[in-house]
Amino acid sequence: MTDPQGGPPHGQPPHEPLDVAKLQRRLADFATARNWQPYHTPKNLVAALSVEASELVEIFQWLTPEESAGVMDDPDTAHRVTDEVADVLAYLLQFCEVLGIDPLAALDAKIDRNERRFPRP
Repeated sequence: MTDPQGGPPHGQPPHEPLDVAKLQRRLADFATARNWQPYHTPKNLVAALSVEASELVEIFQWLTPEESAGVMDDPDTAHRVTDEVADVLAYLLQFCEVLGIDPLAALDAKIDRNERRFPRP
């Protein structure tokens, strides 16, 4: 339960701010502790990423546009969506780590290219 200001429960220390590098390190440590590194090849990670993205699509597959816009209103569905988003992001971050891609720099560069490619009308 959070306090009225939205912080951690009373008596617990506040969470450290999250950043991509810390999350990538946690994922790498998790995989190392389980000896999963041999399986975390770019091919396997991108396949897993695709599967998890498909599981996210599956939640929305037969919803109307209106139903899809309200998907987070149902706690059970919201939990499923949140979990699948986490799975997609986890595999994407692991994929980037293995290939030495800085995902934030890649996104920043892509936005720059898109701004040049699609100028404002």
